[in-house]
Amino acid sequence: MNMSDLVADTSTLEQVFTGGRWLEGPCWLPQTNTLRFSDVIGNRVWDYDPAAKESTVHSESPDHVNGRTIDLDGAVVQCSHGGRRLERDVDGDISVIVDHWQEYRFNAPNDVVVSSDGSIWFTDPAYGIIYPEEGHPGKREYCDHWVFRITPQGRLTVALTDVVEPNGLAFSPDESLLYVADSAALNREGVFERHHIRRYLIDDWRVKAGEDFVEVSPGVPDGIKVDEHGNVWSSCLDGVVIYSPEAEEIGRIPVPEKVGNLCFGGIEGTDLYIAASTSIYRIPTLTRDCRRVSGRA
Repeated sequence: MNMSDLVADTSTLEQVFTGGRWLEGPCWLPQTNTLRFSDVIGNRVWDYDPAAKESTVHSESPDHVNGRTIDLDGAVVQCSHGGRRLERDVDGDISVIVDHWQEYRFNAPNDVVVSSDGSIWFTDPAYGIIYPEEGHPGKREYCDHWVFRITPQGRLTVALTDVVEPNGLAFSPDESLLYVADSAALNREGVFERHHIRRYLIDDWRVKAGEDFVEVSPGVPDGIKVDEHGNVWSSCLDGVVIYSPEAEEIGRIPVPEKVGNLCFGGIEGTDLYIAASTSIYRIPTLTRDCRRVSGRA
């Protein structure tokens, strides 16, 4: 597969929103045909309507919400840096899904995905407690950064412990593989210790055979998505980079700002929305999110 199979040569990047401080968590809402996204530092949640070409504030002072996804019932599941918890947003009515593992508070849940059985998987790095502008100062109460799973029965389990700083996550089209971005911090020499996407085999609730899938550069991978062909679309410092299921780089989409996250959206599901520092960008593609094809998004 070539880049021209995924993004037409005539497609151009369009800025559809600007003025944020650190934009994250883009998620297409099929019920309203709008894009929801967070300004984590600005502490707002926005809805963008592409038909009207207008953005409106969905929530003022949501306590530094970051990533989000759609639950099987259509509700929005979102990660609260400030609240150190996972939340459900139903038409602006916020309820807590979970905020502790055993007796320990989470660090700052960052990104989330729902699998076809209704399980909720989310990452828990520490950005919201170590960067005051992204949440509130705090400590790592369980002293690490893990990936958690909530079963369809509501039981919280630890899914992964071998990622240094887990960030974005996404399933392959058949959900036999889980990809997790490792966005580790700089070491003392100013070099990124880990800037990989990890890949795992999924066998029911068991996560096995973790391996480095690709090393992303420049910068680190943050948000990731998988398209209907199984290709992995990852943010990086200067744009979006696309890898085949065989870990071969297919191509890149340059973006004039540091990219944090991305999602597919639009009525046909073929528009790629990119959250990049202060702005939201859109570019038409020739593919869709694998979850859209399966009816899970």
